[in-house]
Amino acid sequence: MDQPTAPVPPPGCPAHNSGARVPLHGPEFAADPQAYYSYLRHYGPTAPVELAPGVEATLVTDYATSLQLLQDSGSFRKDARRWRHFNEGKIAPDSPVAPVLAYRPNAMFSDGAEHLRLRQAVTDSMARIDTRKLSHTTEQVSNYLIAQFGSRGSADLLGDYAKQLPLFVFNELFGCTPDIGDRVVYGITGMFDGINPARAMEVLFGAVGELIALKRVKPGEDVTSWLMEHQAKLTDEEMLHQLALLLVGGNEPLRNLIGNTLHRLLTHDAYANQGGLIDEAIDDTLWENPPMQNLAPHYPASDMEFAGQKLQAGDLVLVSFAAANTGPALSAARQAGSNRAHLAWSAGPHACPSKDPARQITVTALENLLNKLPDVELAVPEESLTWRPGPFNRGLIALPARFTAVTERKPAPEARAAAPRPEQPQPGTRAERGVWSQFLNWLTR
Repeated sequence: MDQPTAPVPPPGCPAHNSGARVPLHGPEFAADPQAYYSYLRHYGPTAPVELAPGVEATLVTDYATSLQLLQDSGSFRKDARRWRHFNEGKIAPDSPVAPVLAYRPNAMFSDGAEHLRLRQAVTDSMARIDTRKLSHTTEQVSNYLIAQFGSRGSADLLGDYAKQLPLFVFNELFGCTPDIGDRVVYGITGMFDGINPARAMEVLFGAVGELIALKRVKPGEDVTSWLMEHQAKLTDEEMLHQLALLLVGGNEPLRNLIGNTLHRLLTHDAYANQGGLIDEAIDDTLWENPPMQNLAPHYPASDMEFAGQKLQAGDLVLVSFAAANTGPALSAARQAGSNRAHLAWSAGPHACPSKDPARQITVTALENLLNKLPDVELAVPEESLTWRPGPFNRGLIALPARFTAVTERKPAPEARAAAPRPEQPQPGTRAERGVWSQFLNWLTR
């Protein structure tokens, strides 16, 4: 009788050596994460992983088990001050995963009544966004970005488009002035590109602090002012951390969702032959290549057994949205038509509060790009594309494309009339040179 063969770890995986945790970092994981998830499923619903050198975690790879974790706020907590290995000094302060997992006083890292208060302020404020205005703003930003590269006939659709568009739209939604918006763009870009991230974070928090001070004196029709007016009565420190969470936590997944959906549209011929191609491509991307592949950090409130695994209080437990979405158990449900039952937006009390505006921005950004550049195609072989390393995000480093060159069109008169009229910076100032200021100047010229 044939003996069952043991699963073989993906190439380059140190799990080839008995007892080693499976690494979710390095170029091998970035190149083919699904091979790793397939291997991890052999452990059962949860698996032992390493997020960065020396950073251990338990990863939930099963859909039903993920839902159970995400909805069980009694057994698990979100407050990262409970992280046992961090408290024991086992996590280096400069660990590459520390900026994502370290505690901050915001809705993502809070529990119970405090979480409800902060979360309500965020969801109520986001709900006030005018969908028509959001589409209009996204289209204006899209037109501007395309105008910067359209005449060349080629572009990196990641760096020139998907990466910048969310930053510009969020600056508008949050009421950023030219100078503040320039520093928000600099800060968020630096944090995620790893270019002096400590300095980038300092610039970002400084800019958001100035935005709060400005809106205390001069509120407007923007998310910052609405958050400030909310009955939760957020302090300036609470405002600072909720806004930073929304700006950083909203931009990175949105950049990846736009980029990953563009990648799908440019590499799968099937979409060209069916209606509703953008909605379909977004849903397929959220299922099979979600912008945040592993996150939702949780900590057991006490020693416990979970999905057959013994956990100690304060152990780090993450959900693999990407593995849960693509597990064998989900195939039947998806084929039956449950096309939005994926976990890409998470679930439970900490599910993404911005999924509706995020989807609307993505649809508008993709529709406008494909309308302006109808013959856009990949400029390199698909296999030469490189994915960013790391356990959390799923996004390309670049997406080179070519298309028939288009000439720039200035904004229509009604668009210029509707655009914000910022106070123009003095010549030679930092704001004049910043990309957000350049966009505002383009709108009002």
